[in-house]
Amino acid sequence: MTKQTFLQGTLILILAGMITRFLGFINRIVVARLIGEEGVGLYMMALPTFFLVITLTQLGLPVAISKRIAEAEARGDEAKTKKIVIVSLVITGISSIVFTTLMITATPFVAKHLLTDERTLYPLLAISPIIPIIAISSVLRGYFQGKQNMKPQSYAQVLEQIVRISCVAMFVKLLLPFGLEYAAAGAMFSIILGEFVSLIYMTHKFKRKKRIKIRTNFFSYLATSKSTIKELFSIALPSTGSRFIASISHFLEPILVAQSLAIAGVSTTLATKQYGELTGYVLPLLFLPTFITHSLSIALVPSISEAEATKNKRMIQYRIHQAIRISFASGAIATIVLALFSVPILTYMYGTANASKFITIMAPFFILLYIQAPLQAALQALDLAKAAMWNSLIGAFCKLAVLFLLASNPNFGIIGVALAISLSVVLITLLHLGALYKAIKFSIPVLDISKMIALLLMTWGVGELLQRIYVNMQGGITLLIIIFVILSFIYILFLFLLRFITKEELKQIPFLQKWL
Repeated sequence: MTKQTFLQGTLILILAGMITRFLGFINRIVVARLIGEEGVGLYMMALPTFFLVITLTQLGLPVAISKRIAEAEARGDEAKTKKIVIVSLVITGISSIVFTTLMITATPFVAKHLLTDERTLYPLLAISPIIPIIAISSVLRGYFQGKQNMKPQSYAQVLEQIVRISCVAMFVKLLLPFGLEYAAAGAMFSIILGEFVSLIYMTHKFKRKKRIKIRTNFFSYLATSKSTIKELFSIALPSTGSRFIASISHFLEPILVAQSLAIAGVSTTLATKQYGELTGYVLPLLFLPTFITHSLSIALVPSISEAEATKNKRMIQYRIHQAIRISFASGAIATIVLALFSVPILTYMYGTANASKFITIMAPFFILLYIQAPLQAALQALDLAKAAMWNSLIGAFCKLAVLFLLASNPNFGIIGVALAISLSVVLITLLHLGALYKAIKFSIPVLDISKMIALLLMTWGVGELLQRIYVNMQGGITLLIIIFVILSFIYILFLFLLRFITKEELKQIPFLQKWL
């Protein structure tokens, strides 16, 4: 099985993430233009419930599988790898059956009494069959990540998005005549098809490239895997805690938003529309760079786990620094572009710029989100998943408390929701940094912080100049694209000037090796 270096694996995941994010945005644009803001609101209100059930089904095992398999690989213990896979498949298989049943049973109550919009019943029911598919896929992803082979899951991600985008318009148009709720359910069903095809592909790659035979002595391995279960759950349970907290937070968020805005005097229809703008239009844009930070996080867990297994403390520090540096570089340009060009971006993408105020408020805070994922991955790889869980709990509690206080105030309304989400991002990132400093004395050097500030100021200055040119010329989409290309080119020059990207790192990219 092909093993990649940290940067090679990260690059593969980034390229796949870039393609899937691009296709995902096309998917969102198609859905938004077909069912409008209210339909998107129904779609987005149903998603947190789905994410909550998926989190409970996976039990945090993907990260645990990745870490423990990486450690087993470092020691050359194939029997341990087989035990990890067998135990994980059994656990996720049982949990998927349980939570699929619970989701179908509880959906009418959730739609009517918690989400306060009975139309969310249909999207929730439509998505429930995906749970066992996601459960098995998560085990296979963790296996390939632990082997530090990022190609199978990367290809599977792209394949999943291609299938989804190929089907979404068909199902939405087919069901739209029956109502917005049925159209939203059609959009959900396209997700199931995409994930199913993705699972078939990963299963095929697993069977072709595996060095272990799952069915051989299956029950004997399962019977002697008590220590393996403990090792998995020492990471899985706190990781589940972090994801569970985030999922509970996302689950409660639309409920609190609906109730808080009702107290502020906002009608149910308007509240759904405003929440759809914030979560359906703005947050996907703000989360766009996270495909890079997520890729870094996936590659970081087995890399740090391997270094920890071989007692290489210097490599651990270097990997975390490297991940933060690259994550910040990817997020800084997005922050500036969104802050300066939010109106034309939203107008060309969704046909409305009503949500630009949310981007202006949230973009400066979200720059800390882009280093949050690598920090959490580092904590999990160092067996500090419990600290990450507590940090997530504190951030979620503060977000929901501030959300209710501000959103129920007529002077804030939906703006209060945006501020609460931003506060949570900042707080959790700072708590993760504090936990790493306490555990391994890790901190971001003053020189790096100075470089980050310089990068932001230099890029903002150039971006502001280009924005004035765009406004004065009353440019269209062609000029906007040209400006983005120019700004990106200048930004890359700044990255090399400030040494955010080094020549040594570029040499690890295969097609650049012969040029450097």
